[in-house]
Amino acid sequence: MTTNNDTSTSAQTQSRKAEHIRICLEEDVQCHEITNGLERYRFTHCCLPEIDRNDIDISTQFLGKSLGAPLLISSMTGGTEQAGIINRRLAEVAQVYKLAMGVGSQRVAVEKPQVADTFAMRKYAPDVPLFANLGAVQLNYKYGVDECLRVVEILEADALILHLNPLQECIQSRGDTNFRGLLDKIADVCFKLPVPVIAKEVGNGISAAMAEKLLAAGVAAIDVAGAGGTSWAKVESERADNILQRRLGRTFADWGLPTADCITNIRAIAPDVPLIASGGLRHGLDVAKAMALGANIAGLAMPFLQAAVVSEAALVDLVELLIAEITTVLFCTGNANLNQLQHSDSLVQSKAM
Repeated sequence: MTTNNDTSTSAQTQSRKAEHIRICLEEDVQCHEITNGLERYRFTHCCLPEIDRNDIDISTQFLGKSLGAPLLISSMTGGTEQAGIINRRLAEVAQVYKLAMGVGSQRVAVEKPQVADTFAMRKYAPDVPLFANLGAVQLNYKYGVDECLRVVEILEADALILHLNPLQECIQSRGDTNFRGLLDKIADVCFKLPVPVIAKEVGNGISAAMAEKLLAAGVAAIDVAGAGGTSWAKVESERADNILQRRLGRTFADWGLPTADCITNIRAIAPDVPLIASGGLRHGLDVAKAMALGANIAGLAMPFLQAAVVSEAALVDLVELLIAEITTVLFCTGNANLNQLQHSDSLVQSKAM
């Protein structure tokens, strides 16, 4: 039975999703004082690659699934009419280019089943990895394995992202801030769910020490989602309904661990873990740097969102550019494929830091 309180909560969640899209597109919510750290690295140019650019292969695999390029359309949205259009466009382009895709938090689809179709993208992307998504903290707010299964089923997903967002919840008006005992509940989901679980931050990064605990709990992959891109503290500050939350968001606008540091530190303690680099990646050069540092694939959100609200053609242009940029890096470093890039010494740390 749906109560008035449940209806009110789902309406608030749905409204929040619409506001998130508007704020990300219209307001300055990017980090300014902290960067993703990738600018500290450069590639050594190879003036004689000894390869044909047309032979370069940027295909890869992630969690046993084949990808045409090492790209993840990072989790963004769902739950509203506009979000459904955005997700459909993203899914159709993901299918054409064989890219992985995540959706935004599906909590609203659990609370309001009639919007589940704005997440149900398998019909548009039958052959690519799709990742369901829930906030891990909801496991402390009456959610459990059943709800996790539900969002996986809605998407017909290949994996479930449990996102970790303590700072965002602190800034968010009426945020869910009880994170006590959450690791054991994540472990229970990892054990009982029939698909892999991916632990993901939302823009403040995952440290090596925290990654180690998550992996011990049974998480199959890590999405570092480091600092240097969209600041969700800023986003929540923009929609805060009181001055305290607004000022709190501004104070912590540049909080977090740079993406590059997360990649290298996690890779040092977990050489084989499937690792997603995201957080402030804006073009194919960023993607290539992240791959050379040790990531398996790279996730972008803001560039895909900006293109998706325009048209599917704009998304095609973006993906074609990203592929051209990644391919150009491989060509101009003398690497024929991603595996060669990752095992080369093409990426060096800049002296000016």
